[in-house]
Amino acid sequence: MENNNSFDFLKKIAYERTGGSEAELKTANLIITECHKYHVEAHLEEFLVDGYEIKNATLETIDGNYEVTGVGMSGSTGVDGLVGELILIESDDELQNMNSLEGKIVYISTRMMVKTYKLLCEKKASGFICTSGSLYDEVENTDLEKMTLRQRHYEHGKIPGVCIRMKDAQKLLLSKPKDVKINLQQDEFKLSSHNVVATINGSSKKDEIICFTAHYDSVPFSTGAYDNGTGTTTILEALAYFSKNRPIRTLKFIWCGSEEMGLLGSKAYTEAHKEELEQYKLCINVDMTGVVIGHDIACCTSEKSLVHYINYMGRECGFSIQARQGVYSSDSTPFADQGIPAVSFARLAPRGGAEIHSRKDVMDFLDSENYYRTCEFLISFAERMIGSVYFPVEKSIPEEMKKELDSYLGRTDEKK
Repeated sequence: MENNNSFDFLKKIAYERTGGSEAELKTANLIITECHKYHVEAHLEEFLVDGYEIKNATLETIDGNYEVTGVGMSGSTGVDGLVGELILIESDDELQNMNSLEGKIVYISTRMMVKTYKLLCEKKASGFICTSGSLYDEVENTDLEKMTLRQRHYEHGKIPGVCIRMKDAQKLLLSKPKDVKINLQQDEFKLSSHNVVATINGSSKKDEIICFTAHYDSVPFSTGAYDNGTGTTTILEALAYFSKNRPIRTLKFIWCGSEEMGLLGSKAYTEAHKEELEQYKLCINVDMTGVVIGHDIACCTSEKSLVHYINYMGRECGFSIQARQGVYSSDSTPFADQGIPAVSFARLAPRGGAEIHSRKDVMDFLDSENYYRTCEFLISFAERMIGSVYFPVEKSIPEEMKKELDSYLGRTDEKK
């Protein structure tokens, strides 16, 4: 299958492009320009996201100050900051059994999960400290994370928080301060983010729709070349192919904004297009391909028959891929939650391989040969689905997948 040089476009968008930023909008317009090269119309669909600007963030003890970042969307302290007894929490069970934390500042040794934050709100904690990175990080080669609470967190309330390096966290705990002082000042507001939507109309079965999705935003400090510049360009490669090979079913190509902020683009799309979703037969999502050292997977939020189909096809085509049933943390999930079978394709790096969500996500660890091999398999799979006489994927979400969706989306306490 002849490639359409989409890997070259990847080099043009390898820069930080966080949700709601000018850089994200710049990228959206570049994607539209690429679609026009293949004579496919594309447009922007705006939606609002929460934004913030940290004005001041500090952490002090009697022994000195620590470098911190303020946690976005966590509110602000008073202008003079707040002082409180430092409490170390190592598990939710421990937190659950504690009395009121009013007047106390809590150190959390893990990521701030929704369940943990909800408990902090219920216990009336005055502030919190969370951690970034590894004990082995070299300060000059790593960035102190810009952590942001998501709506599922702050719908329970606002507790001012700061983020500290893991190395500094160890130093802080070893010094055993009785009290700490945090000061956090931030402005909170709304930003415009955008989905990019392109359509290739089908012929004989034009009322049936298959959508391709990929997020095009990145996290702070990251060029997002791997996550998810590669997914962005992979579905662009599919658009280029099907623009020249007209499908019998209608295709939607959706580049989702603000995925890194909680799948906000795909959630906005499924909400805005709820009436037409009855026509959608399958969502094909791509989140990370092209890495040199890695392995290809497909995660199917669908009946198991799709898992078997992809595994069989991989053997038929001589393409090494591991398909499984499950919920993938990407833009396929909101579509599956609306009852649309979904599959996420990815080429995942092993532990110790290419990293995401940091300054280390750069072009150096990507390879066009691996990239186009995944593109070819994905397009071949899509072509079989799109051109089938009778659509082979049952439009149903199994009960076990519905439970997993409930858990992932915070509708149960099983996994938050």
